[in-house]
Amino acid sequence: MGIAENYDEVLKGKYPAKEHAKKVAEWLIANGGDKTGTIYLEAQKSRLIEDNDGEAPFRQRRFFYYLSGCNLPDSYLTYNIPTETLNLFIPPVEPDEVIWSGLPMSPSEAKAKYDVDNVQTTSDLNAHLASSDASSQTTIFAIPDQISDSTSFLPFKTTNLDLLKRAIETCRVVKTDYEIALIRKANAISTVGHVNVMKAASAANSEAELEAVFLKACVERNAKNQAYHSIVAAGENGATLHYVRNDEPITNQNLLLLDAGCEVDNYASDITRAFPLKGSFTEESRGIYEIVLDMQKQCIAALKAGILWDSIHELAHQIAINGLLKLGILRGGSADDIFKARTSVAFFPHGLGHYLGMDTHDTGGNPNYADKDSMFRYLRVRGNVPARSVVTVEPGLYFCRFIIEPYLKDPEQAKYIDQSVLEKYWAVGGVRIEDNILVTDSGYENLTPTPKEIDDVLKLVKG
Repeated sequence: MGIAENYDEVLKGKYPAKEHAKKVAEWLIANGGDKTGTIYLEAQKSRLIEDNDGEAPFRQRRFFYYLSGCNLPDSYLTYNIPTETLNLFIPPVEPDEVIWSGLPMSPSEAKAKYDVDNVQTTSDLNAHLASSDASSQTTIFAIPDQISDSTSFLPFKTTNLDLLKRAIETCRVVKTDYEIALIRKANAISTVGHVNVMKAASAANSEAELEAVFLKACVERNAKNQAYHSIVAAGENGATLHYVRNDEPITNQNLLLLDAGCEVDNYASDITRAFPLKGSFTEESRGIYEIVLDMQKQCIAALKAGILWDSIHELAHQIAINGLLKLGILRGGSADDIFKARTSVAFFPHGLGHYLGMDTHDTGGNPNYADKDSMFRYLRVRGNVPARSVVTVEPGLYFCRFIIEPYLKDPEQAKYIDQSVLEKYWAVGGVRIEDNILVTDSGYENLTPTPKEIDDVLKLVKG
């Protein structure tokens, strides 16, 4: 059985806040931080919608959640590094609020629910910071712009605002069993949504209708938050990488590109599938789908701990070039010539994938958006991927006029593209296939059970 494969069993435990806090503290000390210091973090504040008395949608700060597992707004935490003591401060009872919202969680309930040592109310925070337990420490570590005006760090000799954010961003890359279980569960729920969309596609009249099918599958399984805005793109709309309108009628388009994933307890899934809306590929769309599926399978198979992600991205381009040469879209040079010219970027302009965790585009990837090499400019992970990281593998091929036409006007690029063949492919729009992959010491585990083999997909669409 793979890591956290039985996610329901793993999730019976508590979110490992203290394990995360200890890991962050060790990173701080290893990078020059004060080993007698205190970590301080704040939850997201509750807010009202502008010009309205309704509450704005709440999204917990990921830095706070990583060290608490607490999804309550207006809360705080401290972690005393030398004593390894994690303290949580939650809102007290506000009688006027109880009328509308009921009683809030009590400190005793929070102590039972969360993996922390002590729970008090927020009215106790400054007294705690001034206490001998905290103020004897020489340094408090915090994140800039996430410190309330009412909070006092005066008892501390030093306030360090440089290290904590980077420490948490780095530590989040390597996942615990509990985090992997959350991502696996989010993938399982999102897979139901994707399958339901495939089953509903042939009778659908609009992209919006299919978006609703996906959302229903998630919400009724208590995954009420989406990890990102779904992309439900029919036909040529699939050539827009982050198409989010999802409002076009479905008429005679061949493919639907569905990029959608829910989150479970603040952990994301990120899945993309493309399939024929009426159950039959065109010759052109099938040819592109087969190339992208081959790109994805080979790139996933090459994964293992310590592999250079940049090289996997290069592999995806090499497979794409060979496939497009066979279709006749590319021509006029060897695969090596075309790779060196970066012509394949016209059809595969984004990076192969990104880290996945509490954010869809998760932390720690160290991208370089100023890279002058067009093949790597939008690669969100650079360098070696460690064991227990989760990455998306999402190759794609797109026929976007805005992106491709400048290549057709550049003689050095145009010589490698057969425009007469290309004309037959604009209607394909785009094909992207995306799975969430756990990197292991010996290879990988695919956390995404969503069907993608051609026969399996067509069977679902045809019913």
